[in-house]
This record gives sequence, C-alpha cells and structure tokens, in this order.
Amino acid sequence: MGKTQDRHILIVGAGSMGIIMGYILQLSGAEVTFLVRPHRAEALSRPQKLYSYDDHQLKTYTGYKLITSPSEMLGAGYDYVVITLDGAALRNEVGQALVKTIGEAVRGTTTKVIVGTVFIDIRSWFLKATGLESEQVVSGQLVIHIYPTSAVTLPVHAPTDEKLLAQADQAYTDCLGPGMTLGDGSLAAANDFAQLWNASGVSTCNVVSEEQFSLNTSSLFPILAVCELLGWSSFQNLDSTDPLWRLAVAAVKEIQGLTIHGTIGQQAAGSTTDAGIAQVFAGIEKVMLPMDWQSFNRYHHGAKVNAQDRELLRVCITMGEADGKPVAAIKDLLQRVEHHASQA
Repeated sequence: MGKTQDRHILIVGAGSMGIIMGYILQLSGAEVTFLVRPHRAEALSRPQKLYSYDDHQLKTYTGYKLITSPSEMLGAGYDYVVITLDGAALRNEVGQALVKTIGEAVRGTTTKVIVGTVFIDIRSWFLKATGLESEQVVSGQLVIHIYPTSAVTLPVHAPTDEKLLAQADQAYTDCLGPGMTLGDGSLAAANDFAQLWNASGVSTCNVVSEEQFSLNTSSLFPILAVCELLGWSSFQNLDSTDPLWRLAVAAVKEIQGLTIHGTIGQQAAGSTTDAGIAQVFAGIEKVMLPMDWQSFNRYHHGAKVNAQDRELLRVCITMGEADGKPVAAIKDLLQRVEHHASQA
C-alpha cells in the first residue's frame, strides 16, 4: 500500500469507537469515510468535539466523509474497512447482512478488513461468513476508553476541566499503553495498519499473536460480569477472598485454559490468582484517573454492550464443553448475572 496520505479508510459505525479511530487515522494522513445509519448523519454533519482526560484539551474532529448505504462501499476501493460494531450487533440479522455486503465489496480486491469487534474467535467467524482470504482479515481491539457525554455523566476527579468536558461530544483516555492491538493472523496487513496508526503521533498500535489477542480480550469478561454483581464498586475496596470474586477468577482461568488459547493460555491459567487479578485491576483503575473507570464500565458493560458480554460467556461455555471441560465457574457466573438482570 502507499503512503499514509494516500490511504482511504472506511469505518463501519460512527459511535464513540469509530469517532476516536477516525480522528487518529486522520492525524496519520488517511482519508476517512464513515458508514452510518441515516439518522446519525445529521449529528455528524458538524465538527465533533473530543475531550482528552490525558492532556485536558478539547480536540476538534472534522473533514471526514459520510455514506449511509452499505452498497456505496461496492467498488469504492478502500485500503481498509474498519468494523466498530459490538459482538451482538455484528452477529444479529442486520449485522450479518452488512457482513455479507462487506464480503461482496472486499472479495477479490486488495482491501483489508480490521474486525474491531470484541468477541471470542470473531475473526474465524468473519472469515467463514464472508468467504474472504485469511490475509485480508485482521483482528483488532481498541484499548482507548471513550464515551458519549450525552449518554452518561461520570463522576468528576481532578484535574478534569469541567467546562471543556461540558462542551465535548465524546470524552476519552488513551493511557494504558498501546491504544490499539491487532492479532497477527494476517501479519503483513496488521503490521501495515499498525504503521499507519503509529504515524498519528498521538497513539500507538501493537501486533500480538492470535492466541495472545484472544486471551487478552476474552479473559476480561468474567471480571466485568462480577463487577455487575458487586454493584460496580471500586477495585480499591475489593476483598479478593469474596466468594463472588473467587468465582469470577475461576471463570477467568477456565477461559484462559480453552484450547483456542494454546500453551500461553495454559501458562496464564497456572499463574492467575484471586489476589493477583485484584491487584492488576486496582492498578488499572488508578492509571485511568481522572476518568472514573468503574463508572465507565457500569455505562459501557452494564448497559451498552451487555448483550455482547453475556453472549461471549455463552460461547466460552460451548467452547469449553467442546474441549471436554465442565467450565462450571463460567456457567455459575453467567447464571448469577442473568438472574441479577432479571431482578433489576
């Protein structure tokens, strides 16, 4: 592919994830187009204001293009199509129709697809659904935390600039190392996209093995599930001997031990402890400040992508059973979360 200034990127979805990715890729010199539903086009017709919890400045994002029909991607010749839909949205009937159209548009071309949907083994599912060549499809995870300020108000911690935050459409932090992680299932495409992302000068992207990529994403979900049961309380006050916490960590170890995660998963399961995981998450919570991480998680995982999170646990159960394992902790945890939701 050519220089970053020559790149044409289509981002499927212009929610929080799509907006911050578009902003970063535009800083890299790429031309960005969003595929959005018609009702979203009006809101995106004006510049987007992005508040950074990292430098407490308000960024203005403009200069992108919009299309509202999936058929408009046919013959458009994008270098990359970046999918930002969550797992439930991508796998439902409407999402599968969109996936089919993406396959038709990309098949037989040099276009690559970044599947930024967080879900276990989503790349294999996408390859099967589209019939695309393996070298065209890359697993991606956005590590940047971002939310629409109109949808939720998080507790304010110093030194947040409340006046600037009040003007923002989106608020974000990119403080956990690489802002984007890619799997190496298509190594050349992953390295190329990482180079493009890194050219932004404001965020970094790294490439890891597919096993590590899946391990990093899927093993988080039992912790999010137990946070819902514990009322999204701060990790600073967590009792790692709490039976619910110990159940969640047991579920983490079951997911780590799935065959799909290979030897590194087995090694991770062997070293994971109740206290160790609690310490890791307490550390992340501190680094995330002044964004209130658990309040963000309550909004994002307790509501916005809750269906995706539960479905991921169900798929992990199916995978575990296929491996001949009882996965009793995942089953127990999912049952508790679903019961909790039914009482809400």
